[in-house]
Amino acid sequence: MIRGIVMQTIKILCLGDIVGPQATEHLSMHLWSYRKANGISFVVANGENADEGNGISMPTAEKLLSRGVDVITSGNHIWKKNSVYSFLDDSSYIIRPVNYPGACPGKGYTIVDADGRRALVINVMGTAFMEALACPFESVERVLDKCRGEYDISILDIHAEATSEKLAIAHYFDGRINIIFGTHTHVPTADAKVLPKGSGYITDLGMCGVQDGILGVEPDIIINKMKTKMPARFTLKAGKPVACGAVYEFDTVGGKVLSVDRVEF
Repeated sequence: MIRGIVMQTIKILCLGDIVGPQATEHLSMHLWSYRKANGISFVVANGENADEGNGISMPTAEKLLSRGVDVITSGNHIWKKNSVYSFLDDSSYIIRPVNYPGACPGKGYTIVDADGRRALVINVMGTAFMEALACPFESVERVLDKCRGEYDISILDIHAEATSEKLAIAHYFDGRINIIFGTHTHVPTADAKVLPKGSGYITDLGMCGVQDGILGVEPDIIINKMKTKMPARFTLKAGKPVACGAVYEFDTVGGKVLSVDRVEF
């Protein structure tokens, strides 16, 4: 208690794009111990690149969920592995961007338990330099309207290319969604902060994978592709993976994010 104010906080870890089997195995080995050592109550991770060749399969999703990830979000590579389609329909713990057409497998949000509290997790994809999906602002707004009164904590993964679009979405929902973060570009940004109306935000969490390649891929492949404009088969960079993300400390009494800190392990 501080000057008569009761505070009860929980820590939520959000992890950037998991890139390849090496990163999946790294989290499988280290995530539970990291959670325990740092008092993490809930983990959201973007898993759309968790398998070789992009996408995420049902076995990989199940592995991540059994090794410390509570909810898997995704993005434009979610459709690469057919085995995940039925899992998207059947599981409350893996979601795809909400602004894909309703006929697509799965849904773009879920409400699950987070240390005794109801956590609404939403996944949306940007439309700048990406697929021409439904408006991300309107799509998220509809979820908030539909779920009003049904959750205690709200979390939004903005899977987008343009930093300006991520910032615009974040400021639009500032004070209405507690935890907001960007994924997709695989490079962590240095702007972790609490926005003016109380939402915790970072433009991009970075990635979970080998950091000295180019977005997780062998540099020579990307360089040659950029120089020649020819198609290329991507090979993941070999080496020691690192998990990148951010920890949000959330005041469950006041309903505000107190701090956002970038982390690596």
